[in-house]
Formats: sequence, structure tokens, C-alpha cells
Amino acid sequence: MLGIFSDFASWFTYTILELSAETKLGDAVHFFIEDVSKIFVLLLVMIYVIALMRASLNVETVRDYLARKHRGVGYLMGSSFGAITPFCSCSSIPIFLGFTSAGIPVGITMAFLITSPLINEVAVLLLMSLLGWKFTVLYVVIGMSVGILGGLFLDAIKAERWLQSFAAKALEKGQAQTNESTKDVAKPKKLSIKERHQFAKTESFEIFGRVWKWVIIGVGLGAALHGFVPDGWIQEHLGDGQWWSVPAAVLLGIPLYSNATGVIPVMESLIVNGLPIGTTLAFCMSTVAASFPEFILLKQVMQWKLLATLFALLLVAFTLVGWLFNFFTPFL
Repeated sequence: MLGIFSDFASWFTYTILELSAETKLGDAVHFFIEDVSKIFVLLLVMIYVIALMRASLNVETVRDYLARKHRGVGYLMGSSFGAITPFCSCSSIPIFLGFTSAGIPVGITMAFLITSPLINEVAVLLLMSLLGWKFTVLYVVIGMSVGILGGLFLDAIKAERWLQSFAAKALEKGQAQTNESTKDVAKPKKLSIKERHQFAKTESFEIFGRVWKWVIIGVGLGAALHGFVPDGWIQEHLGDGQWWSVPAAVLLGIPLYSNATGVIPVMESLIVNGLPIGTTLAFCMSTVAASFPEFILLKQVMQWKLLATLFALLLVAFTLVGWLFNFFTPFL
């Protein structure tokens, strides 16, 4: 289904604008059009669907289950949902907003947000063909563990206090509805179909109006950087496997932007040319989940303190992952 956006971008870029697919400009414009159209549609559709579900179903029961009774299960479910959804980091933000509006704890939502760009079914299949099933299974386990532990840590430091005001109010409102529902379970409020639609439509356009310009700015920056990964330089300077090469690769990946599927060919090129697997993974994970474009978008729902905490958490996690893979590579 998501291939529709790629087809549309190809038609607009190569037929309407008559740009060449062989040029960096054509590649960058295609990337921009595909991601902006995809995120805009997801932003409207996903928030509408989630808001409609909130107005139609007894989501309080699910929310209460995740938030209070089985928080550990909540982290696992959030991370698992992130692993099976084919979204890049920027595309995951609409669902993040939907979860927040539904009153789901920030830690569970962040477990989803961290895991989603790192793992998807296409990337897993490509990774398996490139590195084999042992490395792939280890990558999935570590990727989900990063999401779960990240969510646990952010809940422990009460990260919800660092949400932007509108997101914090949405979270408080959703959690207040949970408290009210537990006090008066016998009299749930039922909305008509028209009222549900109106509620979902209003919420969708309200959130879209807040973030659409930042989608264009964030993806625009990503498109400007897309395709300019300096493969030769990375191999030349980081290929000897020194301990510092992993954090250096993580820092190098920050200005760049790609999704998990798109970064696999880059990963293959780096590994084939001699870059250690752990260093390669650290670089690619940073490119996918800790890029400047993503954080420009996240700034619209997070204050600087939360953004900096998440940023530092990801950099430390990716560095540890790189070191672990470099250490275990001889045994796999």
C-alpha cells in the first residue's frame, strides 16, 4: 500500500518535473515528494482513525490494562507494535500523537516510537539476506530491547512533564477520561456516528494544522542530505574497528536521514567494503532513528529537555549495540 506514494513521487518527479532518476537532484526531489505525501496522509488518516476508535470503542479498558495493571506488558506491546508497523521515524509521529491523546503512558508510546523506525518486515528480510538469520534475530531482539528499556527509563524519570503543552494537555485529558470511566463504569457516554466523525475530524485537522509546516521543513532537510552518504570516507576512516569508531559512526549518522529499508543498501556497501558489522549497524541505526529531520518534527510535541534526553538515550544505545555486535561477530 505504501508503494502508492513511491509511484506518485516517481510520476511527479520523472514525468511532470522531467528530472532524471540518475541525478542527485532527481533522487532528492523524489524522496521529498514521497515522504511528505506519505506523512501527510498518515497524519490525517491515522489520527482520524485513532480518534474515531477513542470515540467509538471502550479504549479505556485497553489503556488501563497497559497503563496500570501490566505496565511491563505495555512496553513489550508498544515495542512489538513498532516492530511490525512499516513506518519511518517521521511517519511514526502521527501515531505517537494518537497514543498521547488516548492517554497511553509516555513510556509505552516511546517504546513504540523508538522501535518503529529501527525494525520493519522489509528491513528484516533484507537484513536476513545480507547477514543471515542469526544476526537478524539478534538485531530484532536488540532493537526491541532498546525500545522497551528506553520506554521504561523515560517513564521512570516522568518524561511526560517535558511534553509540549498541547500534547501534555491531550495526555492529561485522555488519562482523566480513564479515571472518570473507572468511577462510573455503569454509565458510559455513547456518541452518535455523526458526533464520532466530527470529534475525529476536528482532532485530525487541529493536530495537522500544528505540525504540517514542520513536516515540510524536516523532510526537506532529509531530502537535501539524501544520497550523500560518504561511503568511501567512512570505510577509510572507521574501517579498522577501533573502539572510538562506533561512537564516531553514530555521530556521523545524525545529519543524515533514511528509513530502515532504504539504508540496507548503504549497509551492504559498507560491510562489503570492510567496515565492521557493529560499526555499520551503529551508523545506520543513527541515520534511521536519530536524524536531524526527525528531531525537528519531534520538537513540535516535545520540549528541549525531553528531546535532549531521548537524543542522548539513543546515541548511548546505538553505541552499545555497535560495540556488542563487533564483539560477538567472531562467534556468529
